[in-house]
Amino acid sequence: FPTRRSSDLVITGLYTMLIPMFLFAIFCSSRHLVVGADSATATILAAGLAGIAATGSDEYLALAGVLAFMAAGFLFLARFIGLGFMADFMSRTVLIGFLSGVGIQVALGEISGMLGLKGGGHGTLAKIWDDLQNIEQVNFHALAVALGVLVIIVASRRISHRIPGALIAVVGAIIFSWAFDFADHMHVLGVVPSGLPHIGLPEVDWSWELVQKLVPTAFAMFVVILAQSAATSRAYAARYNEGFSANTDLTGLGLANIGAGLSGTFVVNGSPTKTQMVDSAGGRTQLSLLFTAFIVLLVLLFLTAPLAYMPEAVLSAVVFLIGVELIDLKGMHSILAWRPSEFWVALVTLLMVVFVGVEAGIILAIVLSLIDHTRRGYRPKNALLVPGKSGGLRARPVAGSAQALPGLIIYRFTHSMYYANAQQLAQEVTELVNGAQPRLRWFCIDASAVDDIDYSAAKTLRSIHAMLKEKNIHLVIAQIPEDVREENHHALRKAFGKHAYYDTLE
Repeated sequence: FPTRRSSDLVITGLYTMLIPMFLFAIFCSSRHLVVGADSATATILAAGLAGIAATGSDEYLALAGVLAFMAAGFLFLARFIGLGFMADFMSRTVLIGFLSGVGIQVALGEISGMLGLKGGGHGTLAKIWDDLQNIEQVNFHALAVALGVLVIIVASRRISHRIPGALIAVVGAIIFSWAFDFADHMHVLGVVPSGLPHIGLPEVDWSWELVQKLVPTAFAMFVVILAQSAATSRAYAARYNEGFSANTDLTGLGLANIGAGLSGTFVVNGSPTKTQMVDSAGGRTQLSLLFTAFIVLLVLLFLTAPLAYMPEAVLSAVVFLIGVELIDLKGMHSILAWRPSEFWVALVTLLMVVFVGVEAGIILAIVLSLIDHTRRGYRPKNALLVPGKSGGLRARPVAGSAQALPGLIIYRFTHSMYYANAQQLAQEVTELVNGAQPRLRWFCIDASAVDDIDYSAAKTLRSIHAMLKEKNIHLVIAQIPEDVREENHHALRKAFGKHAYYDTLE
């Protein structure tokens, strides 16, 4: 909130790391995801409350708490419906692009703080442009402190990852700021209130009219929470080859936002930057979040006074480095070397996050993953099976028109049969039949890889059967999964007859 002091934001931010973080750590399934106040949901909140309450006022904070409750309601509804499956539609390719884009966006956004500039502009390009316009106002004291923090953190990691370089840099900066009065030369946090948050419902005039006003904002934040948390959980689960339940995480996120509403803080979201911060510090389970909540409790009770001396440039430097660590150049190069077409998908996702925003990047990541999946199923690489030298069957390209025995083709369809690839099915069968030498008597479809047959594909199969019947060619299906056969039993049996099925190719 622009009109509130940095220290007010710090204390409210610390509150998000107490009850909400504790609740999420207890009830989530992801071993790595960290929740907290997030820029994406904060932007939506600021836009949604504009004109309803004065920015930074007590009413504004109370309405933020109401939105946390409403977002929690949507999250519990999503858990009941089972929307966690959305995480399955984010490939590792787009996740690498997504996190790298977040890293670039975060790192560039912290440059103004490291230079001691006020900062401004909405979006990455606007922030960079604002920094360039005010470059003559650079505070070299703040820049020196930021560079010192970066040197300490990077050097400590070069020596050993067990050395808490960020903690050493922050504590050292506070001590030097106290000893040499950095407040005369740069922005510091200022007095940070101590004590625990007030627990209770937000003090607002509850009414149906208020709920109707806030529903669009709450729903928009819910979509971002759902998508960004799933994307981050999926990315770190993939990084460590671990599993997680997106639906269980929805429960944890819902409870975390109830905790946020009760403790008078912001809506909380799965945060890529905070997750990377814990990961880079060696945290591998949610025990690290429970320990973090305990440390925050001690800080709130006994250690807020020293925070007043912390230069804001220190925080910017720490977050800048977190952003840099999220940029996975090695992963992008690996994608390019393995499959260039997927590299462009990752790159487009990255650019969308950087130049348009995290929300758009997440939506694009899901869409691109779905398109990539559809593209593979749309043109499956089918094969013809022929006897091998060892006695078994081996796959040959469809274009070769190879017969398993004179007059018999065994055609393996390698994907579910649905409307998008039904035309390919009909085309390949027709070309195989017309080009067969010698003339075909039997055409066998190996359906071992077919896990579904939709209405369009079933109609295509019936047309193929009719075409082959006119040519006195027997159409049979082998190795069709039992559940697929039962699901389509009536339609397929009516089309082919009850003797058209074989359990094995042999």
